[in-house]
This record gives sequence, structure tokens and C-alpha cells, in this order.
Amino acid sequence: MKNIKLIAVVGIALIMLGANSCRSNNKSRKNWTSQNQQRRMGQRKTPAQIIANMDRNNDGKLSADEVRGRLKNDFAKVDTNGDGFLTKAEIANAPRPNRNQRGGMQAPPMRR
Repeated sequence: MKNIKLIAVVGIALIMLGANSCRSNNKSRKNWTSQNQQRRMGQRKTPAQIIANMDRNNDGKLSADEVRGRLKNDFAKVDTNGDGFLTKAEIANAPRPNRNQRGGMQAPPMRR
């Protein structure tokens, strides 16, 4: 009889743990989806978000070693004062990248 109670308690605990895990996984999936939708809709990340994502030494600005992606390719253009760091103001005033220039490939036409 004690074994049955123990098995029941452990089973209920596992079920509750699994349900909680699914709920937290769902929240992160929703957050990821909303970020993806914002990017697809042409909304830019704020300069504060860009710095927060890439600033490894937490000094509030980005060096050439910290940046990646298109920003790394255009580092010299965005670094208008030539000090070797990107600030929030420089990122805010950066020109938008031409998204059609992907190694000579054109973006597919959008369907409506």
C-alpha cells in the first residue's frame, strides 16, 4: 500500500513538472515569434537593444571585436567619429542596410 502511494505522489509530481516545463517553453517561443515578426515587418531593433545583445564587456559601446553581422561589415561607415567604438547615437543615425544586396541575389517577391 505504501508503494502505491509513493508511486502516485511521484507520478503527480512528474506530471506537474512536465506541465510547468511546457508552459515556460511556450512563453519563450511566443517571445521569439514576436521578435521575428517585428524583424519581418521592417522594424529595427533599438540602439539600446543592439548594444545589449552584443556588448560583451558591458561598457555601453561596441568595439569592432564585439559586433557581428551586417553591422560588422559596415563598422567603419557607422563609426562616424572614428574612435573605434559604436555608441547608441552612432547606431541610431546609421543608414539602413540595403536588404536586396545579398551576394548578388535578389529577394523573392512578396505575395499578398
